[in-house]
Amino acid sequence: MFPKLTIIIGFFISTTLFAQTPTRVYPNQPVKVVVPFPVGQTTDIIARSLSQEFTEIFGQSFFVDDRGGAAGIIGTEFVKNSPPDGYTLLMASSGPLGINPSLYSKLPYDTLNDFTAIGMLATVPQFLVLRKDFPANNLKELISLIKQNKGKYNFGSGGNGLTNHLTMELLKLSAGLDMTHVPYKGSAASTTALLGGEIDMLFESGPAVMPLIKDGKIKALAVGSQTRSLTLPDVPTVAEAGVPGFKAVAWAAFLAPSNTPKPIVEKLNTELKNALSKPAIKERFATLGAETFITSPEQAREFIKKEIENWSVAVKASGAKAE
Repeated sequence: MFPKLTIIIGFFISTTLFAQTPTRVYPNQPVKVVVPFPVGQTTDIIARSLSQEFTEIFGQSFFVDDRGGAAGIIGTEFVKNSPPDGYTLLMASSGPLGINPSLYSKLPYDTLNDFTAIGMLATVPQFLVLRKDFPANNLKELISLIKQNKGKYNFGSGGNGLTNHLTMELLKLSAGLDMTHVPYKGSAASTTALLGGEIDMLFESGPAVMPLIKDGKIKALAVGSQTRSLTLPDVPTVAEAGVPGFKAVAWAAFLAPSNTPKPIVEKLNTELKNALSKPAIKERFATLGAETFITSPEQAREFIKKEIENWSVAVKASGAKAE
C-alpha cells in the first residue's frame, strides 16, 4: 500500500511542478505590452506589429496599452511597478531608456536595475536635413560655413532634451560648431518650421522627413547612424561625410520588470528573433524608416548601457535638464 501511495504522491508532485514551469504554461492569459507614448508614434506602430505576431505565435492575446506622458516616464514607471510575471511588458525607445537617466535628476526608475532586457527591436536612423535653399550641399561645406559664421545659424528640434536635439548637440561637440537651438513642441512643428524657413536645419527620424527629402522640399546631408540607411542608401553617414567616429541613433527595445523568470525572458527573446527575421516585418519597419535590430537579452542590456553613457555626453554638452 505504502509504495503505491508514494508513487501516486510522487507523480502528483512532479506533474504539478511541470505544470508550473514558466515556459510550459506561459502565457496562459492576455499579455499587456505598454508603450509610453501616444498612439501612432513609431514605437507604438512597431509594438502593434510585433504584438500581432506574438498573438499568432503564442495563441494568447498580446495587446498594446499606450500610456504616454512626461517624456515616456509614466508608462515606463508603470511597468517597473508591475508584477515580474511576464504579463506586463514594455516596448520603449532611446528617450525614456537611454536619455532620461541623464536628463532627469529625479527619475522614478533605473533603466538597468528596474528592468530585464528581452531584446532590441529596431534602430531608427536620424537624418541631418536642411532647408532646400541653404547654401551648403554636403556636410563639409556645412561645417565650414557654420565655423565662418559663428552664431549665425540655428537648428530646430521637437523639444529640449529629445533625441533629435541631443543628436545635434553631439554633432556640435564633435565638430566644434556654434549654433542656436530652437525647440518646438514635437517633430511636426519643427519640420514645418524647416519648410517655412524659420530654422536652418535639424536632425529628424525617417518617417517625418523621408517624403520631403524624396520630393526635394528639403535636402539630406547625412545620417547619424554608423551605417547608411536602407531606405535612403545614397545619403552618407556623418562619420563618412566628415566627422569620423560620430554615432547617434534612435532605437527601441523590449523589456520586462526586473526579476522576471529567465525562462520567460528567453522564450520571448526566441520568438522576438523569429518575428524580426520575417521579411514582412522588415518591410513594415522600413516604411517607418526603421531597421530591425536582433540581439540576445545580454547583448540588449550591454547596448542600452553604452547608449546611456553616450547620451549622457550629449545631455552634458547641451546643458539640458528636466525636473
